[in-house]
Amino acid sequence: MDKKIGVYICSGCGIGDSIDVEALANVATSESSVPVCKDHAFLCGPEGAELIRQDIAQEGVNTVVIAACSRRAKTDVFSYDPSQVMLERVNIREHVSWCQPAKEEDTQMMAEDYLRMSLAKAEKMEVPEPHGEEIDKTILVVGGGLTGLTAANEAAAAGYDVVLVEKELELGGYLNKVHKTLPKKPPYLEMEESDIGALAQEVEGNDKIKVFKGSLIESTAGAPGMFDVTIRTNGSSETVRAGAIVEAAGFQKYDASKLGDLGYGISTNVVTHLEVEEMSRVGKLQRPSDGNALKSVAFIQCAGSRDPDHLPYCSAVCCMTSLKQAKYIRETDPEAKVYIIYKDMRTPGQNENYYKQVQQDEGIFLTKGEVASVQEDGDKGLRIEVDNSLLGEKIEIKADLVVLATGMVPATAIGEEVDLSSEEEEKKAGEEEEPPADQIIKSDILNLTYRQGPELPALKYGFPDSHYVCFPYESRRTGIYPAGCVRQPMDGLMAADDATGAALKAIQCVEMASRGEAVHPRAGDITYPDLFLQRCTQCKRCTEECPFGTYDEDEKGTPKPNPTRCRRCGICMGSCPERIISFKDFSIDIVGSMVKAIEVPEEDEEKPRVVCFICENDAYPALDLAGINHLEYSPYVRFIPLRCLGDINLVWIADSLSKGIDGIFLIGCKYGDDYQCHFMKGSELASYRMGKIQETLDRLVLESERIKVHQLAINEYGQIPELLGEFMEKLEEVGPNPYKGW
Repeated sequence: MDKKIGVYICSGCGIGDSIDVEALANVATSESSVPVCKDHAFLCGPEGAELIRQDIAQEGVNTVVIAACSRRAKTDVFSYDPSQVMLERVNIREHVSWCQPAKEEDTQMMAEDYLRMSLAKAEKMEVPEPHGEEIDKTILVVGGGLTGLTAANEAAAAGYDVVLVEKELELGGYLNKVHKTLPKKPPYLEMEESDIGALAQEVEGNDKIKVFKGSLIESTAGAPGMFDVTIRTNGSSETVRAGAIVEAAGFQKYDASKLGDLGYGISTNVVTHLEVEEMSRVGKLQRPSDGNALKSVAFIQCAGSRDPDHLPYCSAVCCMTSLKQAKYIRETDPEAKVYIIYKDMRTPGQNENYYKQVQQDEGIFLTKGEVASVQEDGDKGLRIEVDNSLLGEKIEIKADLVVLATGMVPATAIGEEVDLSSEEEEKKAGEEEEPPADQIIKSDILNLTYRQGPELPALKYGFPDSHYVCFPYESRRTGIYPAGCVRQPMDGLMAADDATGAALKAIQCVEMASRGEAVHPRAGDITYPDLFLQRCTQCKRCTEECPFGTYDEDEKGTPKPNPTRCRRCGICMGSCPERIISFKDFSIDIVGSMVKAIEVPEEDEEKPRVVCFICENDAYPALDLAGINHLEYSPYVRFIPLRCLGDINLVWIADSLSKGIDGIFLIGCKYGDDYQCHFMKGSELASYRMGKIQETLDRLVLESERIKVHQLAINEYGQIPELLGEFMEKLEEVGPNPYKGW
């Protein structure tokens, strides 16, 4: 469409007291020949907002450039139909007037540069068009335990068709093996009968839920809104179409055969929690070796958990399960003695009430300590030696039965060689080594036909990888939502809540996919990558570096995009050496044009220029917070927000240097075990790429100190002035860019 740009400048919130608004408007009208340019003292107020809407309706303005507050503010006021009107926000409040001295020359130059940059972007932007593929809104639930049944029930209650696949012949999962459950209702003091059977009957009787029992998934092809899932059942295969998937495959108990040092497999009287549950269900809570009554039982907590040689993590429910089973024993025989040896007793929330009740039982003895050994006596009895107990001395406990509180292993890690131990800290980015590769778990659950592997990428402990800080349900495969104990260890109440949350996320996914919109964190974005495949060299970097498996490949290695898998991060755009990937409102050319729009003073003016590429998720709001707190920093820096720091393409570095820019600063989210980077791998990839470009600069006799990469958390905004100040000092040492003025 023919563009008609309208520029609207706000002079409120102190902007007019800091910046010459008339001179700023002159940049739009004289330099860029913008046909409509207006200023207002209260642009986000009713009159200001109406001013813009009138120009859209009556003057034909279809590209709106608003120079005012942060683009993260007033989003409800400055909101227009994206299929008709393109919007660009210029932050001259937080990023200029609130962080720079008023009416200074450098402050004015900063504001004018930001407007030039935004106008350059507005000139190149195009109206996005959502992809129009037909979307199925059926929710597939994998797993028929408590989590899966709850997710299926909740999705059906919301009006969606559900397909549930369970590998066992009976629904119910782990709870089918449980004698009684932990308290689920106030005052949280009494064990309860399991109601999993009633829930299973409710699901099987629901007309909106199709249940496959004794079934496995042979393959999962496609993308959100159009998953084609082939299910193997009763010796034949059936393919169903689904829009989103809730993975509720559950957990298995840690393999107790690895705990020979605690007597398992050596003495038949050393058992696990699960074995105690089965004994209790059938009414045979007795010593396995001879069937005698249990007069003393010892529970060993964290058996193979919180241990670098086994499971380094806590499994959340072991403490409460031991307390519950201690009550089994005491109720069976009030004369029996129970000993619980723990590292730490963890009973969060309302479970503390149950713990306090158990403490009052005189027949239950609890002590903190480390189990040194478990030995068998001649009569099949057991002696447990405990070090570092609360008594301050080594103690010995004699028991008829030892119960090992083994931890949870996610079903996604079963049947594979998975490193469940602690790992050394990942190598720092910028070293010669390649960035750490994804860990792909081949657990035979989903069998994805994705180029990047058949299952969800996993954390080093085998749990499906997700963004635990901000988006805990999201996996790195769009439209697939792990829930319950396959996502992290949790109890039944938490699993039911988790299932509901995952079902809602699955519903959100299919609804947004039906409108061509992205899910988190760019929720609502209707752009998607457009590839000019005529120039593709089949280098496979886009398919390898996309954290979300957006691309498959044909037999030649040419990428095959799946738009509904895309999170719109732009990492593939940064990875492509041929620069053939772009979005309608974000491309190599657009950002390059923004860099070229910066006015670079001559060397003798002694006003250096720094381009700072920042991610929009942590760095941009951190910069906003610096402005809100009126923290002053160098006026020579120009910030260019990116969707993710992983968008960085080396051509922007070349554009900046050839323009005469003296330094390039990259600020992205922190990355590591908690994946604060909102796009998982973007910040890490940017650091790796910049490590390579610095080597190139050294070879070209351009100082590598001109480029700096930093990871910044949103709450570290107070560091921004110091970080920029130190960088400016370093640039002063190395001197002006030798390309300045060319």
